[in-house]
Amino acid sequence: MLTQTLNTQAINTQIVGKIAPAHPVADQFGAITGHVGLVATEFSYRKDEEIYGEDEPAEYVYQVVTGAVSSYKLLSDGRRQIGAFHLPGDVFGLESGPAHRLAAEAIIDTTVRLVKRASLEKAAATDVQVARKLWAMTAGELRHAEDHMLLLGRKTAMERVATFLLEMDRRLAVAGMMALPMCRRDIGDYLGLTLETVSRALSQLHAQGILGFSGARQIVLRNRQRLQHLDA
Repeated sequence: MLTQTLNTQAINTQIVGKIAPAHPVADQFGAITGHVGLVATEFSYRKDEEIYGEDEPAEYVYQVVTGAVSSYKLLSDGRRQIGAFHLPGDVFGLESGPAHRLAAEAIIDTTVRLVKRASLEKAAATDVQVARKLWAMTAGELRHAEDHMLLLGRKTAMERVATFLLEMDRRLAVAGMMALPMCRRDIGDYLGLTLETVSRALSQLHAQGILGFSGARQIVLRNRQRLQHLDA
C-alpha cells in the first residue's frame, strides 16, 4: 500500500543512500521514463512495512532508491518464500497480469519511486525503444526466477548459501565488504533453508577461512575462489 509522499520529481534523480550498488549499473528504468518525459513519485516505507500485497492491483512499477525490498509469497502452512531481494537501482512490481503475484515489503527503512503502469504501457505501445527496454527488464526478472528455481531444486544447503554470498558480493560489496540489509531468517526464506541451517553454513565457511565477520551483517569474503568452487 502507498504511504507518505516525499516528493514528485523527474525519474533521473541520482540514486543515493546507505545501501547502494557495488558498481555503477545501467538505469534502464530512468532511461525509459526520462526518454518519454514521465514523472516519478517517491514514497518512504519503514522497516517491515508492506509496499503492496499479493493479489492487489498492479497499478504501479517501482524502483528502489535507498534501502532494500523483498518480494515474497506466504504459503498455506504459514511459511514464507522470498522470491527476490531488490536493492538500490532495481525495478520491481512488473507484472504480466492485472494483479501482483507476490507481496513486497521493505526490509529496512526504504525509499522507492514509482510510475503508473498504464503510462509505461502507453509509452511502450508507441515507442519501440521503450518497449525494448521494458522487455529487457522483464527478461532479467525471468532469468533470475530460473536461476532461483535451479537453486531451490538442485543445490545443497551449502551450495545455496555460497550462491547467495556470491550474488550479494556482486551486488553490494564495497572495498571487499558487503553490508547485508537482510537478516539470516530472510536469507533462509530466500534459500528455502531454516535459520539454523543458514547460521551453521556461515559458521562453517568462517571456520574454513572463506569469509569473516565484521559485525552482525557485515561479511568479508577472504577466499572468493573457494566459495566459487562450492557454488559450482
